Amino acid sequence: MKKVLTFVTVLLFVFALAGCTSDDGVVTIGANIYTFNDNFMNGVVRPELESYAQELGVEIDIVDSEGSQATLNNQVDTFISKGVDVLVINLVDPAAAGTIIDKAKDADIPLILFNKEATVSGVMDTYDKVWYVGTDSAEAGIIQGEMMVADWQANADWDLNGDGKVQYVLLKGEPGHPDAEARTVEAVKAFTDAGIEVEELAIQPSTTWSTTEAGDTMAAWLTTAYADEIELVISNNDGMAFGAIQAMTNASYDIPIYGVDALEEALAKIGTGDLNGTVLNDGVNQARATLDLAVNAANGVDVLDGTDWVLDSETETKAVRVSYVAVTADNYEDFQ
Repeated sequence: MKKVLTFVTVLLFVFALAGCTSDDGVVTIGANIYTFNDNFMNGVVRPELESYAQELGVEIDIVDSEGSQATLNNQVDTFISKGVDVLVINLVDPAAAGTIIDKAKDADIPLILFNKEATVSGVMDTYDKVWYVGTDSAEAGIIQGEMMVADWQANADWDLNGDGKVQYVLLKGEPGHPDAEARTVEAVKAFTDAGIEVEELAIQPSTTWSTTEAGDTMAAWLTTAYADEIELVISNNDGMAFGAIQAMTNASYDIPIYGVDALEEALAKIGTGDLNGTVLNDGVNQARATLDLAVNAANGVDVLDGTDWVLDSETETKAVRVSYVAVTADNYEDFQ
């Protein structure tokens, strides 16, 4: 009788372990990108998720949420019904994180949120199997601002009207996105912190951080009465900077411009002098950290097991943050 009980106990333990992975023992991951129209997410993060998943020997299904939180909610329901082992979610609306967390909690599936951080205070604490992988949202704006301040101080001729004040326009990312909001504030704050006055001539958000939208916006700005007053173009990402650069080229304007992401095209434009600087948003390591945590969570071990990632103590060990790096004409070749 004891042997039978022991055998049953072993079987139950094996079945419990099997519940963490698919029938063939391979971890299955349900993942999304908030929109495939995003240059950075679809051009850098998504390919790395796919290639690193193959390297790790796990299965990943990445879907396009098409900029719709409702679509994402349905996609998460579908992943849960399919029995994935872990969810890897790029929120459409950071304020809706609670909905996704509740779905994962109800299904008892580990959840890794990445790139877009929950904006509702305390929501991450409602589930013990949810973590975040991304960046310090303010850091990119701080670094971008420091680059711009240094270049402004080194180029007196950038002050077109000689008033000692920076007249700028700003291409902002998605309204409400933590990165867009923080980059916008910190990039400008760097000037005021350095004792340099600023004047905002115009600001325009883009829900998809779109190159096309930014190009149209910049072209419109260059037809206004203040077109010849613009001394600096600040862009929350490289994709929008590309649109602005094309508009300036078409209108025969040459205005200093800075982006964020360090996309390959941005590095090339720094080399040709079309872009003055960018900030490396390390999508490769964001993707790798996301999958490392996801696989560990699916296997029921510490999410940092076997990795070099560090949890952020400021968020009570719920987040891994990948650092940004300044990219200028002096070092852009290091990143190509």
